[in-house]
Amino acid sequence: MKARQDPRADRSGVLLALFGWYLRWWYVPRHFRALRIARAGLPEVPAGKSLVIYSNHASWWDPAIYILLGLSLLPGRIGYGPMEASELQRYGVLRRMGVFGIDPNTPRGAAAFLQTSRGVLADPRGTLWVTAEGRFTDPRQRPLTLRPGISHLARHVPNLVFMPLAIEYCFWNESRPEALARFGPAMAFSEDLDPAEINARLTAALTDTMDALAREAMTRDPALFRPLLRGGSGVGGVYDMWRRLGSWFRGQRFDPAHARRTPHPGDD
Repeated sequence: MKARQDPRADRSGVLLALFGWYLRWWYVPRHFRALRIARAGLPEVPAGKSLVIYSNHASWWDPAIYILLGLSLLPGRIGYGPMEASELQRYGVLRRMGVFGIDPNTPRGAAAFLQTSRGVLADPRGTLWVTAEGRFTDPRQRPLTLRPGISHLARHVPNLVFMPLAIEYCFWNESRPEALARFGPAMAFSEDLDPAEINARLTAALTDTMDALAREAMTRDPALFRPLLRGGSGVGGVYDMWRRLGSWFRGQRFDPAHARRTPHPGDD
């Protein structure tokens, strides 16, 4: 099936907001302890510039994290993202979220990606979210290998900046995992720069951002992160029931968290 090539016609800001509400208040909290953004890696985007946010591809969860990050941290921007056309057929509702189908393995598919991306980035509020590795990859794997498509955008889209985004999913001290994210600094490239050199610089910047996030994740220190949402704590089941009863008999307030949390200024 031929994918539509103008996602601006399909995208619904209202449906995206409703889906973001569902992700934030129900779906993601049921599966994660928290979604946290590194305090040292908050996004800083130059005004009046269209933006490509490119990340590693750690998990099936990445598109949901994109939506939550975009709505929480970049509310004035209009987000889009590519997905292999065969997969988009399975998750057709994502078209309404700004996702468009591509075939990255053919020259025609690569040309269509460039054409569609140029269209959505013509608006200075336009933001393209891309899993630049193109396949699921462990965040510890080195060296990184990025698909070359986004490097060509620098030669075709004026006033464009690129921003690396590192994502990890890891377990700390609770029964549910943490979703961690960190942005790197924005970068702009000359239109006459060779795409291979651009790809090398993009790769190096994403590697640095992923390494920085890995160091922060290994500390298990939530004070290094700003929580964008929180899920449930504790182990659940009979174990938490027993702990709750113990707290009741002692006249104490029950805290389901396995580890005691030290509040940090700015925590939600």
